[in-house]
Amino acid sequence: MKGIIALVLFIVFILPLQAQAPPVPVLVPEVIRVYPHDAAAFTQGLIWRAGYLYESTGLWGSSSLRRVDIESGRPEQLLPLADAYFAEGLERVGDQLIQLTWRAGKAFVYDFETFELLRSLDYDGEGWGLCYDGRYLFMSDSTSFLSLRDPVSFELVFRGAVTLEGQVIPPQLLNELECVGEHIYANAWNTDYIFRIDKFSGQITAIIDASALLSTAERAELASGSVLNGIAWNPQSETFYITGKNWPKLFEVVFVAS
Repeated sequence: MKGIIALVLFIVFILPLQAQAPPVPVLVPEVIRVYPHDAAAFTQGLIWRAGYLYESTGLWGSSSLRRVDIESGRPEQLLPLADAYFAEGLERVGDQLIQLTWRAGKAFVYDFETFELLRSLDYDGEGWGLCYDGRYLFMSDSTSFLSLRDPVSFELVFRGAVTLEGQVIPPQLLNELECVGEHIYANAWNTDYIFRIDKFSGQITAIIDASALLSTAERAELASGSVLNGIAWNPQSETFYITGKNWPKLFEVVFVAS
């Protein structure tokens, strides 16, 4: 709720003061296809690789790492995490998967094929979202900043603020991340929005309104906290897969002008 209030106050009261800046365009997802999604999956991280979705699911006592058949929505491989860990963002680097945890200060590194745990990495603060642009890992952590990290050592390289029309965005918005070309796509936590961020400047260059993906009836069936979360890019089809925590559907989309 704090994230929603902060975003509304920001849009209503701060943005009108930035009249000198060009308006940030609003995009919407154009649905190409709808797939089933495991409604028991509290989606925290989502990537597409080699014909499969790889998913990190959260919550204490039910966090997991999954390889998911996109057609059925069922996990073909599932590795549960220990009850002490609340899983968060996920990314592939080479032949390995890196999975964040929320408040444990640890990331787990797995073999991409077998899910064998290879090692763990330590970091300060919280872990939220994670993506890789081929050079650096970008990480969100509940603040208004994105952290750039070395993909091997996980050492912090740089932290930069994310801004909207010249103003630093409120904390607790940047959640699940996906790196695509010169942009980072970030779920705005607890909202129906996705930010498109210039990875070099930190500026939000578009806001995607995904509020129409689920019907009113479908939303009424969701439990509290079942918000939009999960962005995966398929470079072959040049489409995105997006879903939410405990959503029964996954959507293949492109982002178009509203």
